[in-house]
Amino acid sequence: MVTEAHIQIAPSVLAADFSNLGQQVREATEAGADLIHVDVMDGRFVPNISLGEVVVDAIRRSTHLPLNIHLMVAEPDQLLPSFIKAPTDQIIVHAEACTHLHRTVTLVKDQGNQVGVAINPGTPVSAVEEVLPLLDFVLVMTVNPGFGGQTFIPSALEKVKRLRRMIQEAGHGARIVVDGGVKADWTAQDSVRAGATVLVAGTAIFSPNEPVQQTMKTMRCCLSGLSAG
Repeated sequence: MVTEAHIQIAPSVLAADFSNLGQQVREATEAGADLIHVDVMDGRFVPNISLGEVVVDAIRRSTHLPLNIHLMVAEPDQLLPSFIKAPTDQIIVHAEACTHLHRTVTLVKDQGNQVGVAINPGTPVSAVEEVLPLLDFVLVMTVNPGFGGQTFIPSALEKVKRLRRMIQEAGHGARIVVDGGVKADWTAQDSVRAGATVLVAGTAIFSPNEPVQQTMKTMRCCLSGLSAG
């Protein structure tokens, strides 16, 4: 069992105030975030464009925390050199975007970085089964990718449970990440109960109405006493 103390919170900068991005990242770091989640969108794999290499470099300079870099891009192999720039960087690619998933995962591992694979709501967990021994993370999208502020898809919890059983039965060490619509309520709690140990949260952390220190505290209190799986 994974206790609440080991459940990681990864604030997603997609929801941050971009006019004050460095300060927002520093506030999340000081408030006790475990990772900083960075969504890179290319307008091809998803219908939106977000952060590029220069902005990710600036985020990296604003925190000592690992960057959990989520490549929502077509042909991710071509962009890996642009985003793997620190040994603590964690790279997550989409199973749906990789023609040769094993090769892409291996490219990241060969750089010495942690690697994960994300699956969309309509993608079965079997899509990652053959590369599970290589993975540090499996990210389950709990919304359809491309935009922040969407509503959590409850049926994704069953997918988290199936993935947890698959990992446990095979004895792999991959952590389960949930991303999309996670707030300090049942969405976070049920995700942890289902088996998630990393929670990506955007608008729940970067709120125009509350300081990051308070939203992080609220999320931690919501998780108090829970165990994953």
